[in-house]
Order: sequence, then C-alpha cells, then structure tokens
Amino acid sequence: MDSLVTAAARALKAGDPLGALKRIALRDDAPALALRGIAMAQLGELAKARVLLRRAARSFGPGERVERARCATAEAEVALAARDLQWPTHALDEARRTFGALGDQDNGLHAALLQIRRLLLLGRVTEAGDALDKLDLRAAPAMLMARGELVAFEIALRRGRTTPARAALARARAAADRSGIDPLRAEVERAERTLALPAARLIAGGAERPLVLAEVETVLASPHLIVDACRRAARWERREVRLARRPVLFALLRSLAEAWPGEATREMLCERAFRARRINESHRARLRVELGRLRRELRALADVRATPGGFALLPRSGEVRVLAPPIESPDAEVLALMADGEAWSTSALALALDSSQRTVQRALGALEASGKVRTLGRARARRWLAAPVAGFATTLLLPSPSGMGLG
Repeated sequence: MDSLVTAAARALKAGDPLGALKRIALRDDAPALALRGIAMAQLGELAKARVLLRRAARSFGPGERVERARCATAEAEVALAARDLQWPTHALDEARRTFGALGDQDNGLHAALLQIRRLLLLGRVTEAGDALDKLDLRAAPAMLMARGELVAFEIALRRGRTTPARAALARARAAADRSGIDPLRAEVERAERTLALPAARLIAGGAERPLVLAEVETVLASPHLIVDACRRAARWERREVRLARRPVLFALLRSLAEAWPGEATREMLCERAFRARRINESHRARLRVELGRLRRELRALADVRATPGGFALLPRSGEVRVLAPPIESPDAEVLALMADGEAWSTSALALALDSSQRTVQRALGALEASGKVRTLGRARARRWLAAPVAGFATTLLLPSPSGMGLG
C-alpha cells in the first residue's frame, strides 16, 4: 500500500474524513475507492458511499479476500446507518468467516458489532445480549472497545438495568478518550444524557410524577403490583402477565389500576375498553365476559371484584402502581425509533416494529399531518425523518418483544 493510501487510512481511523479525501479524492484504484467510500460515509453521504464501496469490491482481485471482506463490512455499516435493515446479512456473515480464517480479529469484531446493532434496531434484545457476551473486546483497539461498550449500554437500558448500564458507559467513556475520536466522545455524551431524562410516568393514588430510568428499575423491583403500560404487562414480585396482544384486557386493567384504591365505573370501563360513547346492555354483557377473562389472567397477582358502582382491583399484597409511557400516543413506537435523527424507510420501520407496511404508512401519514415527521426523496428512495425527541428518554417506547427486564 502506498504512502498516500496509508495516510488516508490513518486519517479515517482518527475520524478525519476530509483529511483522507485530500489525499485520495482523484484516485480510482481499489484501495482508494474503498477509503473514499468510508470517508463519504463518515461525512453522511451514504448513497455515494455505497456506490464507491461496491466499485472497490469489484476492483479487488479474487485473491484479495480480506480487502473484499472489508468492503462488505463497510457497506453493511453504511446500510445500518441508512436504516436499510433488509440489507443481505449473509455478506456480513461471509466477511466474518473470512476475517476469522485469516486472523483479522479487529475487523471480525467490528463486523460482529454491526450484527448486534442490527439486532437491537429490530428489538431482538436477548439475541443481541447473547451475541455480545461471546465477544472478547479486552484486547481490541480503543475505538472498537468504546463501540462495544455503547452496545452493552444500550442492551442494559433496554433490559431496564441501570447499574450495568452505568458501568458500560464508564468503560465506553474511558475507551473513547483513549481513541481521541471526537465524534465518539460526543456519542458517549449523548448516551450519558439519556440517564438523566424522564423515561416514564408513575401514576398512583390519582397523582403522577416523571421517573428517570433508575427510578423505573426501583419501581419494577418493588413489592407492589405494577401495571406496566410501556410493555403492556402486569408484574408482582417475580410473576408477570403479558397482555401486549390483548388490548381490551389491558385497557380494562389499566383503568382499574388508575382508579385504585377506589372503583372504576362500568361506564368508564366500557368507554376505555370498547370506545363506546353510549353504554347499552350488549356493552355490559361484553364487559362481564372480558372482566372474567382478565380475572383468570391475573389470578396469581390480583383479583377483580364487583362493587356497587363498578369494579375494583384487589392486589394480593402491597399497593397498585401504574408505569405509563412518557408520552401517550398511538404512534409512540414509530417516534421512538425515529428519535435517533436518521432517515428511515417505511419497510425498515415495519421490520423493526414487526408490523405491516400499510400500518406504518398510516402512522407516518398522521405524524406528517401533525408536523412531527417529514419526507425525503420520492418513490422507492423515499425516507422519513423526525427531529430527535427532546425532554424524555425513548428507551421504554422502543420495541422489545422479550419484555422489560426479562430480555
């Protein structure tokens, strides 16, 4: 590798893409194309970066396996930054095998971290945690170590565990300082601010107050019955009842929990669960059926009893607490995903939310009408962009199929 390419590579490693481009901007050989692609990615020109990286991969010969694998890894990172979650992952798997076979441990770790970050975007927290546990980052360069600890921080947050999250963040800060890369330091600082933002609201006895993530963890570990509106579940000690796929039952449960220690009237329950404005006998009959189902689901945690004016929730022990999202919106999960400031495609949002593209399109249309998101491009190149959500943390709004604290 000649001196200009070597100098450009060092500039990119130090986070100086403009310095790299000054050295190789006019060159079209394979190494220069690859470095130009990485530089354009660091500057946010993701479409140009992908074109350059593909040209570089084609330009490398069949015997240059490591170089081709590095191009595939760089393209995977660009796809992740562009929120192209349908990028063919088999290319990254092949790159990891190549790095392992040829002893390129650093790039192997980098490819593995990209795979884990993709799992997190898809809400597959348990798989991401298991994959990260298998990596040994102790001898990795400072930049990779910082990236790995930031991933560990995100996994801990999604599991609702602030103590390991703070420990991972401290290690990430130390590694970022050693790396000397300013954008990496800025990323750590943004993660630090997340811990101080309200992440949920506690509703109890008719009053509510905001909670930071550490307080959320304390509430979930308390001996009280917790009705978790962030994950649509009920928890008491080590028992949990998940109602994410039973919206009517959860609406009834939340109404009963918010009315505790008093009663919830039949009219209020029908209005919230069935969206009925005028209550008739069919609504009352359905209410009795649904409350019977809810009673069976909650039998290990609480009881639901009829009162003269309606129904009341009776926990097995302790009190009742409602853990509510920081914002109440039918499109909160979409906003939480887009709060990273990246441009998302409809297909990527649908994949991350495990939903249909039509459902996501309806949600985006409503958000666009209210001025919360805007579009870039047209047709298949259309992307949706939202400003970062300020004032609270979006951790508990993100998709998490495994459930809070159980991933």
